[in-house]
Amino acid sequence: MSAPEDLLLELGCEELPAREQVPLQDAATEIMGQLLDKAGVQYGSIRGYVTPRRLALWIKDVSRQSLPQETLRRGPPVERARDARGRPTAAAEGFARSCGVSVDDLLTLETDKGPILAWREVGAAQDSHLLLPEIASKLVASLPLRKRMHWGERPDSFLRPVRWLLLRQGQQVLDWNVFGLAAGGESFGHRVHHPQSVQITTPADYAESLLQAKVMADFAERRARIASKIATLADEMAVIPILPEALLDEITGLNEWPVILAGSFAEDYLQVPEEVLITVMMQHQRYIPLRGQDGCLVPHYLFAANLHSLDAKVVINGNNRVLRARLADAAFFWDQDRQVSLQTRRGALAGVLFQDGLGSIFDKTTRLQALATALAPQFAANASDVGRAAELCKSDLLSGLVGEFPELQGIMGGHYARHDNENIRVATAITQHYMPSGRDDEIPADAHGQCLAIADKLDTLCGFFAIGKVPTGDRDPFALRRAALGVLRIVLDARVPLNLDTAVTSALVAYGSAVAKNRTETRSAVLDFFQDRMRVHFREEGFRADQIAAVLSRQPHEPLDARQRLEALALFQAEHAAADALAALIKRINNLLRKEPLSADWQVDPRHFADPAEGALWEHWQVLAQPVHVQLAKNQYAATLDLLAGLRPSVDQFFDAVMVLAEEPVLRQNRLALLAQLQEVFLRIADFSQLQGA
Repeated sequence: MSAPEDLLLELGCEELPAREQVPLQDAATEIMGQLLDKAGVQYGSIRGYVTPRRLALWIKDVSRQSLPQETLRRGPPVERARDARGRPTAAAEGFARSCGVSVDDLLTLETDKGPILAWREVGAAQDSHLLLPEIASKLVASLPLRKRMHWGERPDSFLRPVRWLLLRQGQQVLDWNVFGLAAGGESFGHRVHHPQSVQITTPADYAESLLQAKVMADFAERRARIASKIATLADEMAVIPILPEALLDEITGLNEWPVILAGSFAEDYLQVPEEVLITVMMQHQRYIPLRGQDGCLVPHYLFAANLHSLDAKVVINGNNRVLRARLADAAFFWDQDRQVSLQTRRGALAGVLFQDGLGSIFDKTTRLQALATALAPQFAANASDVGRAAELCKSDLLSGLVGEFPELQGIMGGHYARHDNENIRVATAITQHYMPSGRDDEIPADAHGQCLAIADKLDTLCGFFAIGKVPTGDRDPFALRRAALGVLRIVLDARVPLNLDTAVTSALVAYGSAVAKNRTETRSAVLDFFQDRMRVHFREEGFRADQIAAVLSRQPHEPLDARQRLEALALFQAEHAAADALAALIKRINNLLRKEPLSADWQVDPRHFADPAEGALWEHWQVLAQPVHVQLAKNQYAATLDLLAGLRPSVDQFFDAVMVLAEEPVLRQNRLALLAQLQEVFLRIADFSQLQGA
């Protein structure tokens, strides 16, 4: 057999979206491995490459022949293979004929439904040169692309138009045809520095050959180089770059031959709020803003040019002109917007639709005033300030700056509120009320911002649920899951003892007659939605599914209290050797009380104890009852469980000595009443019967 050889596959295309390059590379690497395994083609490792103009895979040590493919064919049950005289039945003979063998040659295969006749066919090994083009085509068809493009008259589609193909195993170019193109043994270099073809002699030479043609093919290496060059240039300028990971990834995805340069803008623009300047530079131009050693923005920035210019000043001046135009627009809007107060703008919100069936943005702010004011005590926030912030929080939507840069909504409202001489708590709440907008974003730092943010998200959730705009499957066009997660994160991270049932009810009341007909159904649906979000969130925090189920069955509507119970339960199970045994006893108590109803007015009467074990358990419980209830009143669940763990010997002795379901009704009811008291206190924390192993 011939020695294995490396394989190189490349799709050359128009510029791929920067944010989709790494997911595309990772998916291609994974899928190619699966396809090779399925085809029986052995290989060593797979390395992916991606740049704006190419997706490539270098697969090492690909075998020249596939492994023989074994196929197992299943036939009729053995019991139907022969008749009463032991002769093969028509079913058995027909199956053997289809396999090209006699009945006696067939195998017997044991299955869950009994033995059956079977036949193993081993196909011949195939030349991998013949298999790999088909595998490459399957790879392209299997890539999980967010949106496919068609170009020309062909039915083929890809993320961007494909311009060249490369498929080489060792020294041989393989016969691969797709997108109306035939694979060759060459790639292409940088669009400006080396637009001509680049001959790839062997797959192992791929990255180095492209490097000579001014293309850094490896995304991670390109990213590291960009980060290093930015850090070096920033050190020389004595500034601190503002470079989030997402921006670094995007810059990497926009450049094949990155050159880091420094630009500047007029110092007068620093009078515009820095959030505006940063947004213009980062989100609109993919520039890197800079701070001085004092933490303030400086009138300079860094950027990556996708070429090495003979005269860098020309490139820098061009970028300066583009940024200057953007900043001039921002400065103009900043000056114009401050001439009209937020209060004056609010009236015009009546003409801006929030959602069909839910009124205008003005209506929303009116609801927010009522809801945020009602919630304020839960956050120890000033109700008057929260109400004022709710009244004004959407007015900046009508400002020129937010119209030009929608991502600044809320942030600009805070600036305008300060300019209008609103107090700092009002301005801060307006600034923070959209937070957190993403999974990893920070929550509002101020209690007034937290209160208004939760009110805003609850109003949206309740309104959209009321009109039937509910997330289904992967579809969530109104980002309601994100809104619910934002509420949970604020409540949990800021440790706010908010009852979601009360809050949702208040939100629905604020809608008035708009949702009056289905208020009860909407309330239940929203609370169920929050319960599902809590399950997901607590799982991500590391709690077990059975622990979450045990707690949420008892406390579904107070997220902070639920997490405190979860923490106590997880600690109890981790540190107490008897935790599982105690949980099993509680499950036994639950089962007994479920089988035998307890009279509602029955109280434990020690005079009816017939066994010393009953008295011992009762006395033990009487000693613990007061401290247990004191700890529960303080939500000290870990301390409560520590106390309750001490009951286990008395409960064990009780079950060993006593027949709970005694024939005499008085004894039976008295014993059930005793167990019911124990059940009640455990259920104040969690339903232990739902724990695994219980």
